[in-house]
Amino acid sequence: MKQVTNSILMIRPVQFRMNEQTAVNNYYQQSLESLSPETIQFKALQEFDSFVEKLKGIGVNVVVINDRKETDTPDSIFPNNWMSFHENGTVGIYPMFAENRRLERRDDIFDILEEEGFIIENFIDYTSAEEEDLFLEGTGSLLLDRVHGKAYCALSPRADEDLFIEFCEDFEFTPIPFISYQSVNNNRLPIYHTNVMMALAETFAVICLESIDDKKERKSVVKHLKEDGKEIIAITEAQVNSFAGNMLQVVGENEERFLVMSTSAFNSLTNTQLKTIEKHCKILHSSLDTIEACGGGSARCMMAEVFLPKK
Repeated sequence: MKQVTNSILMIRPVQFRMNEQTAVNNYYQQSLESLSPETIQFKALQEFDSFVEKLKGIGVNVVVINDRKETDTPDSIFPNNWMSFHENGTVGIYPMFAENRRLERRDDIFDILEEEGFIIENFIDYTSAEEEDLFLEGTGSLLLDRVHGKAYCALSPRADEDLFIEFCEDFEFTPIPFISYQSVNNNRLPIYHTNVMMALAETFAVICLESIDDKKERKSVVKHLKEDGKEIIAITEAQVNSFAGNMLQVVGENEERFLVMSTSAFNSLTNTQLKTIEKHCKILHSSLDTIEACGGGSARCMMAEVFLPKK
């Protein structure tokens, strides 16, 4: 099993904006009222294209698919929330909290991947859970240690525990559930996605331990990471607000490893944290300010990792 891949799928936005349906429990979103919708889309597209160029520049195989105008899908730029791709040829399809995000699911994407030489053997579809208002938003909710067969999940309105357990049974992962909190107007509220406060690389993990309020849960997460030989790089809640948890390790040219993040995440890290990461791999960062502000997601959310076998 591989923990990191050279192949990434990304969706190029056509009407990116702040999604009012996700803002109810994504407290990182901001309304950029001083900017017109056209300006927001234009800036997001510039950030997207520049990010793709940087990834391709280090030798990452990026499959870019254009979003469609006819569906109103402001969050389509975050495809990892509705699909996941696995080395055995299985695709996971996930139930989404926001109704307008369900429109992002498109079968033609799988045809395009097959045209690119990837092999899809079967689908495991959890979307019927939407009828019961139960959600599990892909690798936003699921942080997979593919090598050690463990799945970390911060439970929230978008990550149901029973569905998480069902996923772990289907894909043969050991479940490690916990609740991760952020401070919103003096209240402690669940962070909407695991991948906002935690990133899992081959030999290290970046994680906001102070967001796991329950000491037993925190201890369990640390124990699992340590027993799998991961160096733990702890980040603060303030750094999480700069999307320092929303990172992804990828494989570039000549099997070189990179940790990919936004420039705001990079700028929030201390010299010690940067040096620790650089012991393990290089860093690539790209400015995603508009996407982060309106979307409440960052670099990791924009990349759906493709682990499917190739012809």
